[in-house]
Amino acid sequence: MSALETMMPPVKRAAVNGIDLAYYEAGPRDGVPVIFSHGFPELAFSWRHQIRALADAGRWVIAPDQRGYGLSSKPDRVQDYGIDRLTGDLSGLLDHLGVEKAIFCGHDWGGFVVWQMPLLHPSRTAGVIGLNTPFSPRATADPIAIMRKRFGPDMYIVWFQTPDEPEAVLGADTTRTLSFFMRKPMDPEAAAAAMAAAAASGSTFAFRDLLKAWDGKTGGEPLLPPDELAVFADAFREGGFFGPVSWYRNFTRNWEMTEGQATRIDGVPCLMITAERDAVLPPSAAEPMPGFIGDLETHMVTGSGHWTQQEKPEEVNRLILDWLDRRFPK
Repeated sequence: MSALETMMPPVKRAAVNGIDLAYYEAGPRDGVPVIFSHGFPELAFSWRHQIRALADAGRWVIAPDQRGYGLSSKPDRVQDYGIDRLTGDLSGLLDHLGVEKAIFCGHDWGGFVVWQMPLLHPSRTAGVIGLNTPFSPRATADPIAIMRKRFGPDMYIVWFQTPDEPEAVLGADTTRTLSFFMRKPMDPEAAAAAMAAAAASGSTFAFRDLLKAWDGKTGGEPLLPPDELAVFADAFREGGFFGPVSWYRNFTRNWEMTEGQATRIDGVPCLMITAERDAVLPPSAAEPMPGFIGDLETHMVTGSGHWTQQEKPEEVNRLILDWLDRRFPK
């Protein structure tokens, strides 16, 4: 049996928001459920450690493969991956489950989605947990234009705006691509040297060039054993990268459609968990959050890189369960 079969509950399916959403569910069906929202390039499988721990603690947990990923539908239009569709999928999943509200927990791109839930779907949001990804109010200008000016055209999010090429590069060898991404952080001195060299060359976060030059060994120790890495590699080999990359291709559209949006989150308990050694989403990015969220608790996981829920699952589980027990007692 694969790691997906042995480490996850049986897959379920829901027709929501015009697509077929695959999801995994565990724990008793009572209380306020926790819905996990994964990032890029991930799957519901990224939450396997949290699903088991929270269910064992008596919590109702649900983790979907979000649209474009894994066993869920993969629409073929870029605009089908806008923030209205992504948050609408989670709201639709609540309808399918017959639930009024949920606590939404998101990592990486999933963090952007869950921080939008209290703004776009306030009546469905009981609480928010951000893992690595901080809340920030709507940018003052087109975020792609900002990133292009600051980091240049090779920065991965800017590069992802290019049609077809990112899918071809990332999909050429999915095992290599996922091995490149899913690694533990380098030691601090090596990481600082690498960042300085990248900045000097003008290629900060230029994943295309870094992937092409990668020797398969450098850049930190492998995060996952081969059987768990295979779950991700197989899923992207089968489903491709158009859907996942299209999430990024909606940055400008998302910015346009949220004009006039509130800049604060009030009346919703929020937990922010940062990771000390995340180079893409460092703890410093979360420092302004108290100015925008009325009910916020923040913790940092020391020694963790970007893939916090997989790299330091026990610490993440402890922080989430402690917060849930205090803010949403059973």
